[in-house]
Amino acid sequence: MDRQYPDRPWVGVGVLLFRSGDVLLIKRGRPPRLGEWSIPGGAQHLGETAEAAARRELWEETGLTTGPLTLVGHADAIDRQGDRVLFHYTILDFAGRWIAGEPEAKADATEARFVPPDQLARYDLPDDLMRMIERAASLTASGRASLR
Repeated sequence: MDRQYPDRPWVGVGVLLFRSGDVLLIKRGRPPRLGEWSIPGGAQHLGETAEAAARRELWEETGLTTGPLTLVGHADAIDRQGDRVLFHYTILDFAGRWIAGEPEAKADATEARFVPPDQLARYDLPDDLMRMIERAASLTASGRASLR
């Protein structure tokens, strides 16, 4: 199905994967937001749970897996072209901890890397994503998220 000019929002998932305080970022290789830095994620498939979609997208885009995931929040990504909606995703963001391996850009990612928090400003991330990273980092650091 074509996701441009949708008649309804698409459900998307994102994964905030942490390794020793660094967060995994990917550079998008496809629209929407082609060439921009983000977190691994994509559309949920029919019959797939949101968590399963998050794990699949993480693997497809970076070759990495994670242990337990915790839902940390949601956001709406809406891109307009004039008065029409070009893309609309309701995104569920999960947080997890890195287990092993190095990220490899795969599928629709052209780059993948772990980034220290003090370098995130260099990646021109949207404000809502920065807030989600901060929230996930806070939850994982406080132990309130079940990322054992």
